[in-house]
Amino acid sequence: MYKRLKACRRAIAIAAFILAGTTVGRAQSPFKGLEQLFTIPKGYIAGYTKIAPVIDGDLNDAAWQRAAWTDDFTDIEGDVKPIPPLQTNVKMLWDDTCLYIAAKVMDPQVWANLKKHDQIVFLDNDLELFINPNKTTHQYYEIEFNAINNVFDLFLNKPYRNWGSPMSSWDVQGMRSAVKVQGTLNDPADTDQGWTIEIAIPFKAISLGNQVQVPGEGTLWRINFSRVEWDTKVTNGKYEKLKDASGRNKPEHNWVWSPQGVVNMHYPERWGYLQFTKNLPVKTPFNLPYAELQKQYLWLVYYRETEWFDKHNSYAQSLKDLDINELATINGNVSELKLEATPHQFMAFIADKKDNITYSINQDGLVR
Repeated sequence: MYKRLKACRRAIAIAAFILAGTTVGRAQSPFKGLEQLFTIPKGYIAGYTKIAPVIDGDLNDAAWQRAAWTDDFTDIEGDVKPIPPLQTNVKMLWDDTCLYIAAKVMDPQVWANLKKHDQIVFLDNDLELFINPNKTTHQYYEIEFNAINNVFDLFLNKPYRNWGSPMSSWDVQGMRSAVKVQGTLNDPADTDQGWTIEIAIPFKAISLGNQVQVPGEGTLWRINFSRVEWDTKVTNGKYEKLKDASGRNKPEHNWVWSPQGVVNMHYPERWGYLQFTKNLPVKTPFNLPYAELQKQYLWLVYYRETEWFDKHNSYAQSLKDLDINELATINGNVSELKLEATPHQFMAFIADKKDNITYSINQDGLVR
């Protein structure tokens, strides 16, 4: 966890993508140099099921046959890196009590060593999920599983880059999970197909306050999935991680459902979207809501202010200092950006006359 969770403020990859569906009244894109942080996240529409799948690691339940698999996982940085050689997919369902997740992790050599709850599971090959039900990028959950169904779960009040404190003592109360290996665990002598996992997460376990936050028709969450894969060799009949010239483990591979654009899962604004519906099977493709496109401009201010602070040890006092236009045309509607700032804090706002709703972001990346 600790190596991958360092702040990555300056880790910005450059690609040839301009934020889809948005334009501004200037010749040059305002996202120049930040394009890889503004690719459109993926979306998944989860259907409602009247009959919950049996949580046993076997994905043959009738309910799962009516749920679509996600796209294959890609590199965490997106198209700037090669396509992962091993396939990973997830699918999701829900009912009145739980979110259900199924995953298939293709791997010719399935291994796992960590058996104690809340060990740092990604030191094995693992599957991870990140959930932010309130879409603020604060108060979110991380849950990791290895191929023997050992779990590492934690709650974060805010991302590490914003001095968030992980609460690893938090547990997903009532969660059920099961793994089934298609092959032989920890046996290098044979070739495996991989492993599958089923997970049931009670809404009560990921609700803040006294009321259970059960999704309704159209409810939108932020969610992403990550797979950690280590390069290994076989030594004396056991898997051993490959070392670099200094004797340290070579870096792990990070493959995800929705590309982060940076080697850091703790950029919640980069996660994919999970939309809930009671229509099953789902035939309508996911469309990014207009409000989420507006929020992209708040993140533009956040990233630019972060860069400015790194250079000047204070925040910029105006949008002009950041080379950001006050007006942005999004899907044909004009939104207005405003910035209120002191040397040590800021708050940016965006609103238009279409719905008269104002969204804001502050120096901690809190979106409201």
